[in-house]
Amino acid sequence: MSDTIELAAPGRPLGVYTRPRGNTGWRDWITTVDHKKIGILYGATAMFFFGIGGLEALLIRLQLATPDGTVLGADTYNRVFTMHGVTMVFLVIMPLAAAFANYLLPLQIGARDVAFPRLNALSYWVFLAGGLFLNMSWLLGDSPDGGWFAYAPNTGAVFSPGHGMDYYVLGLQIMGIASLVSAMNLIVTVLNMRAPGMTLFKMPVMTWMILVVQFLLLFAVPVITVALFLLMFDRNYGANFFNPEMGADPLLWQHLFWIFGHPEVYILILPSFGIISEVIPTFSRKPLFGYPFMVFSGIAIGFMGWGVWAHHMFVSGIGPISVAAFSISTMFIAVPTGVKILNWLATMWGGKIKFTVAMLFAFGVVSMFTIGGLSGVTHSVAPADTQQTDTYYIVAHFHYVIFGGSLLGIFAGFYFWWPKVFGHLLSEKLGKWNFWLMIIGFNMTFGPMHILGLQGMSRRIDSYSPGFGFEFWNMFASIGSFIIALGVLMFVINVVTSARRARHEPPVGPDPWDARSLEWFTPNPTPVHNFDELIQVDSLDEFWHRKYAEDENGRVVRVASAEEVCQDGSATDVHLPSPSYWPVVMAAGFPFVGFGLIYTLWVCIPGALLILMAIYGWIFEPTDDPDGPHGHPADGSSDHDGAQAPSEAAGETVEEAPVG
Repeated sequence: MSDTIELAAPGRPLGVYTRPRGNTGWRDWITTVDHKKIGILYGATAMFFFGIGGLEALLIRLQLATPDGTVLGADTYNRVFTMHGVTMVFLVIMPLAAAFANYLLPLQIGARDVAFPRLNALSYWVFLAGGLFLNMSWLLGDSPDGGWFAYAPNTGAVFSPGHGMDYYVLGLQIMGIASLVSAMNLIVTVLNMRAPGMTLFKMPVMTWMILVVQFLLLFAVPVITVALFLLMFDRNYGANFFNPEMGADPLLWQHLFWIFGHPEVYILILPSFGIISEVIPTFSRKPLFGYPFMVFSGIAIGFMGWGVWAHHMFVSGIGPISVAAFSISTMFIAVPTGVKILNWLATMWGGKIKFTVAMLFAFGVVSMFTIGGLSGVTHSVAPADTQQTDTYYIVAHFHYVIFGGSLLGIFAGFYFWWPKVFGHLLSEKLGKWNFWLMIIGFNMTFGPMHILGLQGMSRRIDSYSPGFGFEFWNMFASIGSFIIALGVLMFVINVVTSARRARHEPPVGPDPWDARSLEWFTPNPTPVHNFDELIQVDSLDEFWHRKYAEDENGRVVRVASAEEVCQDGSATDVHLPSPSYWPVVMAAGFPFVGFGLIYTLWVCIPGALLILMAIYGWIFEPTDDPDGPHGHPADGSSDHDGAQAPSEAAGETVEEAPVG
C-alpha cells in the first residue's frame, strides 16, 4: 500500500460521487459512508424500534395485569409476544450495540475510518430493510406468532398457517446479512487500521469486547441462517427437515437455534460490558483494575458461550450424560463473568467516585447483571432447571441479564459519549430521573417474576384463572412496566430539551469527563475526518497519560490541560471515501425478494434486478467526482473501498495509517 493518500480537491461542488462536507440535508444521510453518521443512523433506528417493542411489552403487561385479561385475544397476544421478543433482541439491542461500535471503534483505535466504508453503509441499510420487512407483517395482518425462538415443528405450515412465520424467517435472514457484513468490516478495521504503536493490548476494553462480538457474529449467524433456510423449505416447498412423521428429529431446530442463541446472549451483553469498562475507570478516577484479566475473561466468555446451549433443553429428553455435561459447562461460564464483576468492584474500591448519570447506569449494570447471573447459575442444577423451565422464573432471569445487563449499559454509554457525538451534554438532573425511574420500574417488573415462576405460573400464556395467587404480583409487575416507560420518556425529554438548550450554547469542551481513551483527542462533536494527524500510541489509556504524570515523589500530577492535548479539528482537504447510492439501492432489493418468496416468485424479479444493478454500479462506480481533477483512476482500481487510489498528480499528501 502506498505511503501517502491523495487529497480531495477543495471547493468542489456537491455531486453524486463526492462526499458531502457538513450538513447538506437528506441526501447526505442517504448516501453517507461516514462511520459516525452510520452509527447515528443505527442508534436512531434502534430507538424507534425500542418504542415499538416497548409498546408491545406494555400491551403484554396490560393483558396479564388481572386474571382472565381481555385486552388482547389469544392469537393477537401470541403475535405481540413474538414480535416483542424479536424486536428487542434483533432490532433494538443488537443495533444499539452496532451504533456504538460504528461510531466509536475507529476513534478508539486512532483510525480515520473503517476498512470498508460502503460495506459499512450497506450493513445499516440492509438492517433497516429487514426490520421494516418484518414489521410490514403487522400492516398485512399476518405477523409472526411462534415466539422469538420459533420452535419447529410448531412453526411449520401445519401448526402455524398463514405467512406470519415466513416474515420471521426471511426478515431474520435479511438482518443476518447486515450482521455478517458489519462483522467482517469491523474485524478487518481492528486488525489492520490501528494507530501507530497501538498493539492489541493497548486497545480499550470496549474495543476488545466489540471485536469478540464480531467473531461471535461471524460464526453464530451462519448457524441460525441454516436453521431458517431449513424452516423456509419446510414451510413453503414441502421439505421435511422438522417433520417427525417423515423420520425427522424436531430437536434439530432447538439445537441449531440455541447453538446460535447462547452466543447471541453474549453478542448482546459484551458491548455493554465494554461500555461500563470505560465509564467506571473514568468516574472512579482510577485505571481499570486487572486489564489483562478483563480482556481474557471477555474472550473466555465468547469461547465458552458455544458450550452451554443445551441447558435450554434439559426437559427435551437429551439424556442424563448431556444434561450433566451442560450443567458443568454452565457452572464454568460463570467464572469469567465473575472475574469481570470483581474487577469492576476493585476499580471502584478506593476511587474518588463521581456519581454522574453514566456512572449510576454502570452501577445498575453491575448490580442487576449480578442478580441475573446468580439466577442463571441455578439453571445449571438440572432438577431446579426442570422445575423452572417454561415458568416466569426464566422470564425474570432473561430480563435481568438482557435489560439489566445490556440495556442499562447502553444508557450509560448514551450519557457518557453524548457530547462526543452531538457536542453537548445531556441534563444530569433529568438523567437521574431517567435512571431511578428505570431501575425502580425494572425491579418492580421483573423481580416479582421470580416469585411467580416459583409459584408455578407458566410463561407464554395469554391469561390465567383467579385463585392461583398470581394476581398481586402480576399487577405489581404491570405497574412497574409503566414506570420503566416513564423513565424512557424522561430520556426522550432530556434529549429534546438538551438539544434546544445547546442551540444557544457553544459546544462542550473536548474532555468533559477527564476521560482516558483515544476518542477524546478529537473536538466535540467529532470532525468528519476524525483526527487531524495520526496519534503515536505509547501506552494503554494514551489520552490520560498525556495529561498526567508522576512527580519525583510518585504522586500523580497534571502536566497538560485537555485543550493542550486535544487536536482542534481544523485539518482541511483530507481525502475521505466518496458517498454512494448503491448500498441503499442494494438493500432495497431484499424485501422484494422476501415478498416474492412469500407470495409469488414474480415479485422476486424487481428485487433481483435492484441487487444486480447495485452490484454492477458498485463495481464500476467512480471513486471520486469524474468531472473533477481527481477523477476515476484509469485502471478502475481503488485502494480503499470508495477511497481514491493514489496518483502522481496529487500535489499534497498526508500520512496514511500503517497496516497492523
